[in-house]
Amino acid sequence: MPAENLTDLLGRVSKNSTGEIDSLIGEFERLRGTLQTDGERIQREIEEYAALSQQVMQLTKTISESVGKVRASVDRPQGGPQEKEDRVV
Repeated sequence: MPAENLTDLLGRVSKNSTGEIDSLIGEFERLRGTLQTDGERIQREIEEYAALSQQVMQLTKTISESVGKVRASVDRPQGGPQEKEDRVV
């Protein structure tokens, strides 16, 4: 084979390989963008979940305290000796 044919063949092989590498680089860049976008979305969702969870915990605490107060008022004897003394005075 003449050297000129080998040079042409090597140039074509090199060009094809470079094209494939460039294509892979482009695909990896798109995947990186997708991963970054998904990571940011997941981070936002985690933050929203944490805030919602905190609100639920606060609401549960408020409800629990209110139920405790209602129970205490129901459990307190009605018209006991203390109340009769207060009325007499």
